[in-house]
Amino acid sequence: MNRREFVQTSAMAVSAAVIFPSFLTSGKKKIGLQLYSLRDLIFKDVSGVLKQVADFGYQELEAFSYNEGKLFGLPVSDVVKMVNDLGMKMPSGHYGTNHFGQWEKAVNDAKILGHENMVIAYLQQEERKTIDDYKKICNQINKQAEVCKKYGIRIGYHNHDFEFSQADGQIPYEVMLKELDPKLVGMEMDLFWVTYANHDPLKLFKEHPGRFEQWHVKDMSKADRKLNADVGTGTIDFKAIFSKAKESGMKHFYIEQETYPVSSIESIKACAKNIRAIL
Repeated sequence: MNRREFVQTSAMAVSAAVIFPSFLTSGKKKIGLQLYSLRDLIFKDVSGVLKQVADFGYQELEAFSYNEGKLFGLPVSDVVKMVNDLGMKMPSGHYGTNHFGQWEKAVNDAKILGHENMVIAYLQQEERKTIDDYKKICNQINKQAEVCKKYGIRIGYHNHDFEFSQADGQIPYEVMLKELDPKLVGMEMDLFWVTYANHDPLKLFKEHPGRFEQWHVKDMSKADRKLNADVGTGTIDFKAIFSKAKESGMKHFYIEQETYPVSSIESIKACAKNIRAIL
């Protein structure tokens, strides 16, 4: 290689590093999207919406809406083909405790989808009235984790804010971290809801290193903390949080928007752009 070729090659490498930070190009972490962000669109045109998501630069997806062998109303085999054809992967999906009745079927379908993680996304109010209720749920999750293990999948738990409201004089999330078996169960931390509940993600990382294997990344509006801002435009310090990704144990993160400054599709487009600057 002559000097001119060397200079050109080096310039291209520097340019790529500016556009794609080392965090993304290292092969360790990829930009993910929880497709619930596009719940108003995806059921109308699954393939079209997935194409837009891929065009925005998302590489990994987290599913929702699984029901009796279908995702977004289509057979799981159809959806995974669409995802793979676009060069993306779907390492995670959200599930409910209502799926426990046919859990092995759900796990088998999750394997078809390429899931590494099946995350319990939400607890209904009647499931979480007391600390004993939370302990019962944790016991159920630990048992279903054994089924997941047979398929090479980890079960996980995704928080909202209610796990940080005292029940029987205790913080339910702290109880769950003790009751859920870390060998079988990974935690998916929703950074917005932890912050909304006036808790510190960095403190939780330090107290429970390695437990938070997946994250939901969504920002908090400066005008109304109940609302989401496009990532990078709100009040949450993602640079500080991502600097502790290793301590957290984070393997995958997913942009998620529950509310939008303009529209769902504009938000996920902006978030994909902004997260690169943060990383």
